[in-house]
Amino acid sequence: MQAVERTQIAYARLAGFVYLLLIVLFMGGAFLIAHIAGRGDFAATSANILASMHLYRGALVLQILASILTTLLAYALYVVVRPVDTNLAQMALCWRLGEAFVGTAFAWVSYLELGLYATGLDAAQARPWLALAHMIDAAGFNITTLTFSFGSTIFFYLFFKSACIPRAIAGFGIFASVVVAVVSVSNLVLPEYAASLQIAWLPIFAAEIVTGFWLLFGGVRVQAAVRHDVSGMA
Repeated sequence: MQAVERTQIAYARLAGFVYLLLIVLFMGGAFLIAHIAGRGDFAATSANILASMHLYRGALVLQILASILTTLLAYALYVVVRPVDTNLAQMALCWRLGEAFVGTAFAWVSYLELGLYATGLDAAQARPWLALAHMIDAAGFNITTLTFSFGSTIFFYLFFKSACIPRAIAGFGIFASVVVAVVSVSNLVLPEYAASLQIAWLPIFAAEIVTGFWLLFGGVRVQAAVRHDVSGMA
């Protein structure tokens, strides 16, 4: 039993660290991409990207790493909540692994956009291709976040069920994950309203930051999870 508890504590701290790391990687990459591209027309954006090509590519890699490292977070969370309900934990793991796969698979679109800015096309030639790339990129992002929302909801539900972390944090995580699902579907069906729904991403960022810090520094109440595991076998 003690070995199981030590494993859960270790993986909880790993999950907390990776939660925070993924936020830094994703948001850091997004900030650099927006900062380098600027808000000018096609010619100005192309010139900005060409002037900082290596930094721009590095920012893209940060976001790809965020998708890849989601697999590590998913497995760490799975180990922590597996004693609560193995079947649900496996389902959540599958959804988060799907998120990582879809997010990584759609990364090529970012390099397509980069190529359009870097190959010397004029605005008229690049405009239809950029529009197509933006449409694919938006669809890929929302499919990824929809997949994420299913896994995240289940993981937070298992945290809530077992009280491994404070139920207030877990309950807010469930709410925030459901909001992500609603926003993702809305963006896929009604993309013209996507800009006005940007604020709806804030709850999940807050939930993941708080959960990350709690798991990293506060740990988990492993006894609660173990009690659920033992009662489930009774």
